[in-house]
Amino acid sequence: MKGNIKFSNLDRTETVEKLSKEEFDLVVIGGGITGGGIALDAASRGLKVALVEKGDFASGTSSKSTKLIHGGLRYLKQFDFWLVKEVGSERAIVHKLAPHLVLPEKMLLPLIENGSYGKWLTSIGLKVYDILAQVTGDDKRKMLEKKEALKLEPLLPKKILKGAGYYAEYRTDDARLTIENIKTSLQYGALALNYAEVTDFLYNNDTIAGVTIKDAITGDSFQIKSKYVISAAGPWVDELRSVNNSKKGKRLHLTKGVHLVFPKERLPVKQSVYFDVPDGRMMFAIPRGKVTYIGTTDTNYRDDKDRVRTDMADAIYLISAVNNMFPSIELEMEDIVSSWAGLRPLIHEEGKSASELSRKDEIFTSDSGLISIAGGKLTGYRKMAERVVDRIAKKMEEDYGQKIKECTTDAIPLAGNVDFKKFKHVTKYIDEVYERIKLDGFEKYTAWFLVTNYGKQTEAILDTYASLNDTDNAIRLAKAELRFGINHEMVQNPMDFFIRRTGRLYFDIDSVRSLMEPLLEEFKVIYKVDDAQLLQWKETLQHELEEHSNFSLERV
Repeated sequence: MKGNIKFSNLDRTETVEKLSKEEFDLVVIGGGITGGGIALDAASRGLKVALVEKGDFASGTSSKSTKLIHGGLRYLKQFDFWLVKEVGSERAIVHKLAPHLVLPEKMLLPLIENGSYGKWLTSIGLKVYDILAQVTGDDKRKMLEKKEALKLEPLLPKKILKGAGYYAEYRTDDARLTIENIKTSLQYGALALNYAEVTDFLYNNDTIAGVTIKDAITGDSFQIKSKYVISAAGPWVDELRSVNNSKKGKRLHLTKGVHLVFPKERLPVKQSVYFDVPDGRMMFAIPRGKVTYIGTTDTNYRDDKDRVRTDMADAIYLISAVNNMFPSIELEMEDIVSSWAGLRPLIHEEGKSASELSRKDEIFTSDSGLISIAGGKLTGYRKMAERVVDRIAKKMEEDYGQKIKECTTDAIPLAGNVDFKKFKHVTKYIDEVYERIKLDGFEKYTAWFLVTNYGKQTEAILDTYASLNDTDNAIRLAKAELRFGINHEMVQNPMDFFIRRTGRLYFDIDSVRSLMEPLLEEFKVIYKVDDAQLLQWKETLQHELEEHSNFSLERV
């Protein structure tokens, strides 16, 4: 594994020059998990790859999921065995690629009177799940009696609880998984640029031969020439098909998923729970660091795709569901400390409700050669990428007589994973990092946060931390983290850092408030921006804080 590759918007001019001067085998549109996975798959097979994203990497769906690498237990109810088998098998692979980022998470499924899952069906279902997902050892499902379930989670409703299923899943940070895929693709020669929107396509004899880009930072336009173009633009796939005059046949069906975040004291679940909602849906409550988050909704969405927000109805629905399952809790609107809302780009099927739509991915190829991929789940990103790059490999052989090698991404460790063979190596490294920083007044949480975000890249952050001379250690460490983000992760503005590279807006919102001023000053020094730009960033950040956390009636 090579050291940390420079991947910075401080070098934006040179990156744009390379993109506009060289010719590529493949341009990937969309810097979410699907695009990032495609870039790594294609580049690791020897293709010359450029990836472009109209906003920040992972700023669409890929920072707004439930943040689970899970096997899709509920798809058994829809008899979607193929999907369960694929994503179930993928969990173990993605955990192996980045064990610091994809963490084992036991899941409790309470069995309640008149609930969606009966004891017999749950037992059989989880057994089938284990077989399809090739689950082994301690991760195999267990069926628990009422007493055992309450011991694991005392908040469950004693009166109506009959027992529980207990099985293994994995938790992740979707935006970090995305950026690490993109960074790993750079090791194979890929080039990637955020804030670069595709406004048109280039053609050669009616066949796609590249893209026109509008640079959101400079306002300039430039072109990238390539043999093939893949659109992995998520909710925006149909817009690009329209630009290509190829939006016909199947189309996207967008649904909104909302998550709410509470302080651990207000929702002190001891472990993750997957539970019934009175309307027949299922929901997650997941403890993470200092907070517990819950989700999700599944409602049709037709509004602005660039401004997906949690509204009062979403929040009331989720809170009611939690209060119904955990009767002693009594959460209220003012308990919400943060939230997020995102879109699922599903494939439309006539007559099906939002929750019934298949989560399978589909690939569309237009007459002019634009390949689009949509649908799918976070967990299945690597197989989705493999399928679409297999298509490119086949075309390259047909069009150019060029034989492309098979996919090997199941054996390529992601950036940050230098020598973690198992999860116990990650926990050992967390302990080591804590030993090194606790004398500076840091809690164990800080070591856990660094390692589960950055893996062994924590070393680079701690080296910078040692070289800085701020008197406040928390600010000094955050500055070191920011410098890493600017130099190696294309952080362009404070929102990139606070929301997507670190997840602080969701999982440690108070730290955003305390670090805002010193880190804005750091941006000013590094990017040499004027006070007007600084003020604009500050106002945007304050607006984000308000929108994500304030659900008082005055806001409505």
